[in-house]
This record gives sequence, structure tokens and C-alpha cells, in this order.
Amino acid sequence: MTASYEGVGKLGFGAMRLPLTDPDDATAIDIEQVKAMVDEFIARGGTYVDTAFVYHNGCSEPALRQALVERYPREAFTLATKCLAWACASKEEAQACLLTSLERLGVDYIDFYLLHNVGGARTAKFDEYDMWNYVADAKERGLVRHIGFSIHDGADVLDELLTAHPNMDFVQLQVNYLDWDDPVTESARCMEVAAKHGVPVIVMEPVRGGRLANLPERGAAVLAEADPEASQASWAYRFCLDLPGVLTVLAGASNLEQMQDNMVTFQTHQPLTEAERAAIDGAIAALRSVDLVPCTNCGYCVKDCPEGVKIPVALNLLNLERQTEDRAFAKGLYSWQAAEGPASKCIQCGTCEAMCPQSIPIIDHLAEAVEHFEG
Repeated sequence: MTASYEGVGKLGFGAMRLPLTDPDDATAIDIEQVKAMVDEFIARGGTYVDTAFVYHNGCSEPALRQALVERYPREAFTLATKCLAWACASKEEAQACLLTSLERLGVDYIDFYLLHNVGGARTAKFDEYDMWNYVADAKERGLVRHIGFSIHDGADVLDELLTAHPNMDFVQLQVNYLDWDDPVTESARCMEVAAKHGVPVIVMEPVRGGRLANLPERGAAVLAEADPEASQASWAYRFCLDLPGVLTVLAGASNLEQMQDNMVTFQTHQPLTEAERAAIDGAIAALRSVDLVPCTNCGYCVKDCPEGVKIPVALNLLNLERQTEDRAFAKGLYSWQAAEGPASKCIQCGTCEAMCPQSIPIIDHLAEAVEHFEG
């Protein structure tokens, strides 16, 4: 990591799930509580604040302007935001996102600007809209200090993108202890790819969308036995804070209490001991002790699927549902991760089952995915 990254706090503030005055209205952000959360974050040494053009239906950026930008000097914080180009209807719309974000946030430059959720078929839109050159030019013009991208995809795709775009300053990856050796998410392998390219990592989803802060009893009991005073979230953050090559770990918070717990973890952080690592391994084993689909993400099943069904994605999310006992969470991920090839497109031809080295009854599991996630 270079000197240009100095001043970036190791624990960041993810502004994707801000507190609301109306739980049914994503735009009804509780500004006064966000101000209190920002104050706690800054007072305890935090600097890196992450948002995106689309968070809270476009209201996260203006909220941070009120709670952060208008109340603290610019040098007191580092801002990151993102452009979801694949959801834009045109090149002009995609490239206009940066100027809109600058206006919403009330700043002259963005410290870390990301191409949002690259990977899979979504990458084609970033290419079509010339977003890679656009953000590089924005950096040259001083509108952006560092350019990178976020990705929810495997290590091979990450390697291809970093090889094709060696001017990326950083990458944002989904990393947590449950996904570390997951055959679909491939957190560990993705970290290795980033290290190979010499690119620092911003960690997203360290608590797996909050699931690792609200574990089923079989996993919670293991961690509580190891340290009854430690919050479940603190275990997840400490796992990520110890990883080499990490620039910052994004800690989401939806209320002041969560922010306070996050910052205590940050301020008192010590590397995990061998006993603590064993406790995390025990929690992982407990979470996976349920009957899981033995998919290894080899990809053989999808090569000749006539309907392009995202079979490994569906099976992985069935496993995630079983591990976390949270169908709603897995269903939310399925809504976009499997959008290009939902399980309901399966015509039961059997090609996938004939190719599967694990002899998985894929057709039955796809029917289960339809019932659980598409209803």
C-alpha cells in the first residue's frame, strides 16, 4: 500500500442500511440518528465512509451531506461512492452519475470511486458505456482520487478484470469467515488474486449482510462459550481486520448502538489468538452441520444447460438459507444473483445431472429454489 492511502481508518462506515423513521420507506432516513452515528465514528478515529448512487433509492448521499460533509472539515473524512452502470439505460446516464454524486454529497472530489457490482453479464455494460476510461479520465481531472470496482464473482473473473484494467487502484470484495472457503464466493481465492496484482482490498459484507451478527443458536453458542462478552459482529470484523492486504473493512450500522459496538471493536482490536480462530472454525462447522447441497461450483452443470440456469448460485443460496436459517435474506440475494438464469427456467432435461461429478439431484433442488425464492 502506498502513502496515498494514509489516513484511511481500518474500519469503515458502510451507509447502505441507515436508520429509518419509517421502516417501510427506504428514503425516510433518520438524519438526527445518522448525525449521532457519524459523530461516534469520527470521534473514535473512523475516517472512511462508503455509500453509493443507489443506496436508499438515492437518499444515502444527501443524508451524508447533512450528517457528515456539512458538519466536518473535508480533511476529516474519506468518501467513497459508486456507479451502478449496468442499471443505467445509456452511456450518458451512467457517466452522469459521478457529477450527480458530487452534487448530492456537496464535495469537489470523491476519494474512492467505484464501478458498482462488476462481474457476470453486468460487465458488458461497463464496457459498452466506456466506464473504465471515463473513471480514469475523472481521476486525471481531479474529480476522483482513487478508482476501483466492487465485485460479487469468482476469483477467475476478478483475475481477468484486474489483468484487463491494471490502472485500478483498489478492489472491493465480499469477505467474511463464512464465505472464506465457499466454492461460489471464493473469498480466500479472491484475496489471493488481489495480492497477486498488488491491489489493496476494501472488504464488504464482513458480517454477511448482518447474518453473522444474528447467528442461529448452534453457531452463537460456540462463540459465546469462547468469549461471552464479545458481540457476534465483533468476531466477524476481527476476522477481516487481521487479513493482509486489507485497506479498510466496511462495518454497516443501522443505529447508534451498532456503531458504538463497531467502534469499540476497532479501538480495542487485537489479532485473533489461536484459540479464537479455533472458536470461529467451530462456529463455521456448527453452521454447516445441517444437511447441505454438496455443490463444489465446478461449473460442469452450466456448460450445456439449454436455458442458462444459474445452477451453482441457486444451490449456494439454498445452503446459505440452511446455514443462517434466514430465507428472506437468501431470497433477497437470489433476486439479483440469479436474475439472468432463475431456477424456474429449468426444463428438467437432465443434462446438468448427467454432468455433475457429485451426483446431486439438481432438478429437485432447483424446484426447491423456485419454491423458496421465487414465490
